Amino acid sequence: MKEIRYEPFLDPTTLYATNDALLHDGGLKGLNLLMGFSGFSDAGQVVSQVTAELLGQVDPEPIPVASFDIDQLIDYRSRRPQISFVEDHLTDYQQPRLTLYKLVDGLGQPFLYLTGNEPDLQWERFSAAVVGLVQSLDVNLVAWVHSIPMPVPHTRPIGVTVHGNRPDLIEGMSSWKATVQLPSAIGHLLEVRLTEAGRNIAGYAVHVPHYLADAEYPRAAVAALEYLGAAASLMLPTDRLRESGREVERQIAAQVEGSVDVQGVVSKLEEQYDERQQDVPVRSLLAGEDDELPDADELGAAIEAYLANRDDQGR
Repeated sequence: MKEIRYEPFLDPTTLYATNDALLHDGGLKGLNLLMGFSGFSDAGQVVSQVTAELLGQVDPEPIPVASFDIDQLIDYRSRRPQISFVEDHLTDYQQPRLTLYKLVDGLGQPFLYLTGNEPDLQWERFSAAVVGLVQSLDVNLVAWVHSIPMPVPHTRPIGVTVHGNRPDLIEGMSSWKATVQLPSAIGHLLEVRLTEAGRNIAGYAVHVPHYLADAEYPRAAVAALEYLGAAASLMLPTDRLRESGREVERQIAAQVEGSVDVQGVVSKLEEQYDERQQDVPVRSLLAGEDDELPDADELGAAIEAYLANRDDQGR
C-alpha cells in the first residue's frame, strides 16, 4: 500500500478531535465508511435527506467518532449559517458541523458515516485527515454519494453515474458516461486521495430531473440509500422516504397534467432517455452474476443466513 507523507505545516491531525475511548476499543476496525457532504450540488436535496434518515431513522443517538474544527474549514461570510429571530430574541443558531459517526444499520451491522458542511478551505489538509482516519481504522470500503441535475424525465428510473476503483461496484451500473471537465467537490478530491492511498472507494452521482433539482425529491434519496446500502452490504432505511415520495409523485403528476407545455417537455425527455437506454443496458443493484434477479425466497434465505452468521459470531 502506498504510504502518504505530509509536511509538518500540513499536519492533518490538528483539524479534528477524536473520541479516544471509542477509537481504542477496536470495534471500529475494518468497517465500511459512507460519506455525504452538503454545500455543493445537492440536486433534489438528496444528501440532506440521506443524512436525515441515517442520523434520525438508523440511529437516533449517533456516536461521534471524530469532530472536525469547522472554524478552520468554513468561510462564514460566503455561506452564512441560519439563526432564528423569535419576537424579541435570537435562538436556534444552526452551527455548521463536520463529524464522523458510528452508526448501526437495520440488521445491527455497524458502519461509519462522515457528513456535514463541505469545507470551503484547506481541502488538501482535510483530505489528509480523512485518509489518515481511514488508514488508522483500516476501513474496508469508502462509498460516497452526491446528486446532479440531469435532462431526464421523472417518469423513468433514477439513473446514477458510478466511479471509483472497485470494478465490481462500477461495471454496468452507470446510465451516463462521458469525458468532461466539471467543478470539483470535496468528495471528488477525497476519492482521488483515497485511491492514491490504495483504499477501496466508490462514488455515486445520482441523477435528478433538472426541473426538480431545487425541490426535495425523495425518490432520488431512496435510490442513493439503495446504492450505498448495496455497495456496503448494509440495510438502510427507505420506507419513510418512499411514502413521502409517493405524495410528491402525485403532486408532480397533477402539475404535469395541468400544463400542455410541461407535458411536451416531459414527453421529449422521455424520448431522448429511451433512445439512449437502448444502447446502454444497466445492471440492477440486486442482480447476480447471471444478471437474474433473486426471487423472494432467495432474498429471505440470504437474510436468514446473514442473521444466523451474526448470531454465531455473537455466541
